[in-house]
Amino acid sequence: MEMLKLPDVEQRKTSLIGRVALVVLGVYAAIVLALMLYWSNEPDLFDVRAAAVTHHAEAGEAIKGFVTTATLMRVAETLLDKPGGYLSNDIAPPGVLLDNIPNWEFGVITQVRDLARALRNDFSRSQTQSTEDPDLSIADPQFHYDTESWILPATESEYRRGLDALDRYLARLTDVREPDAQFYTRADNLRDWLAIVEKRLGSLSQRLSASVGQVRINTDLEGDPQARQSTVKPGVLEVRTPWLELDDVFYEARGSTWALIHFLRAVEIDFREVLNDKNALVSLRQIIRELEAAQATVWSPMILNGTGFGFLANHSLVMASYISRANAAIIDLRSLLAQG
Repeated sequence: MEMLKLPDVEQRKTSLIGRVALVVLGVYAAIVLALMLYWSNEPDLFDVRAAAVTHHAEAGEAIKGFVTTATLMRVAETLLDKPGGYLSNDIAPPGVLLDNIPNWEFGVITQVRDLARALRNDFSRSQTQSTEDPDLSIADPQFHYDTESWILPATESEYRRGLDALDRYLARLTDVREPDAQFYTRADNLRDWLAIVEKRLGSLSQRLSASVGQVRINTDLEGDPQARQSTVKPGVLEVRTPWLELDDVFYEARGSTWALIHFLRAVEIDFREVLNDKNALVSLRQIIRELEAAQATVWSPMILNGTGFGFLANHSLVMASYISRANAAIIDLRSLLAQG
């Protein structure tokens, strides 16, 4: 009788282990799913004035460049410290299973890189022959580090070194005993940075518009009869964003416009006198308004890709519309800044 009971005991043990394993697996899957939903939430917009005070409470808006630099730091910190942290280099669940937020992060870091480089090359220098700021010369390349490196070194550690360099620059900028740290609010400096922004938004608009496929005339050499290019391209091009990349481009645009809203709000404060002198303050505010509209809540569980006048919505075309209007306004703003 004892011999007959042994198989039953072993079978029960095996069955119990299997049930426990299923429960553990189910709990793990539920936790991963909950984290995925939580980490997929995009950060809210923040007040650039309040964020600037958190870095140096004793400084004020009277110090030119204070708000812009502090806002750049806060945007980069949000990239690293939001729920789930920085996800683009994750190699394990749930981060590795997420797609939209890593593309959002790429849009943000692209704008961070552009402004960090503008700080180094333009805003902190009085003229082309001026010596570059030592801290900004460190911060700029740190933000250009590989976005997907998870170890030796991790992307986060490189970005934090860039933040440390920006923090040193900001401390020197707000210290009257450190005259070498400067931020020049000139119209030409602002125009140079906006020229980069213009190109970024123009590219995003074209990629978003290609969600439905477009037949475009090749205008690469338009306006210059002597212009040439490396290889010959057809006169008519058919451009379409691959179906699996539609949401990637959409969320990259969301991240890029999210960061740009804050940078433009900071520029409105630091460059107020320049903008008022050019009668361009309203133009800047309209750009911000268009970009804020691009941050409206997406109620659909997925990015829809209906045809232009079809039954279903096309989220990419809606986003492209807001970005195109903002880009057109930036072109007008740069024209105003160029006027005497």
